[in-house]
Amino acid sequence: MDATHLALAATAGLASGMINAVAGGGSLVLFPALLACGLQPLEANVTNSMANWPGYLGGVYGFRKDLRDQGRRWRLLSLVTLLGSALGCGLLLRLPASAFDLIVPVLVFFSSVMLALQPRLKQWAGHGDGERWGLLLIGVFCAAVYGGYFGGALGVILLGTLALGLSDSLRRLNALKAALSLVNGTVSLVAFALFGPVYWPAALVGAPATLVGGYLGARLASRINDRALRLSIVVYGLLVSAYLFLR
Repeated sequence: MDATHLALAATAGLASGMINAVAGGGSLVLFPALLACGLQPLEANVTNSMANWPGYLGGVYGFRKDLRDQGRRWRLLSLVTLLGSALGCGLLLRLPASAFDLIVPVLVFFSSVMLALQPRLKQWAGHGDGERWGLLLIGVFCAAVYGGYFGGALGVILLGTLALGLSDSLRRLNALKAALSLVNGTVSLVAFALFGPVYWPAALVGAPATLVGGYLGARLASRINDRALRLSIVVYGLLVSAYLFLR
């Protein structure tokens, strides 16, 4: 990977952090950028996870006030997330790379569809009628397995799961989603740093870029057309999925 590729990784990381702060789904920008830099899908996936971790940390810091009185929820769901994330990371690292190459186009397609449905998930978040802990625990565990294995648009999937299982404001659900995303990202960070085929130059360039992007995205969130941005990412994700199916 030369200087041009590293610049591309940094630019995509900046965009990923901004998009995650505004609409979610930023990893669907950085992942294909890493593919364009010449990384193999498995290598690009684990590097993507490493680079996006600072953005999750920034999200939790931004939502810290909304998490203070959700200690019981956070502790229980974090444990479930930790177990599911560990399983997902284990599957990714133990299964042959060829298996990931086969399933990743489906995962990118699924992530893009979930991002397209995000407005509907937000509507569900405002129309809950109680807490469904059985559904919630199973849903969060499955989402965490997905996040440990791939992670694209995990925040969108978690938000939908939380909206179905809990009756609360969107801001508080977003805060909980940010905390669980950080747990998932931390498990992935440790697992992939120790055992994954991380391409460290791209990860070390992308990580600070996602952190800066997250800060800028938070500042610009109220000024950006959320619908247009989401549509652009969904179309981009579908095109990437089609490319991966045909490559």
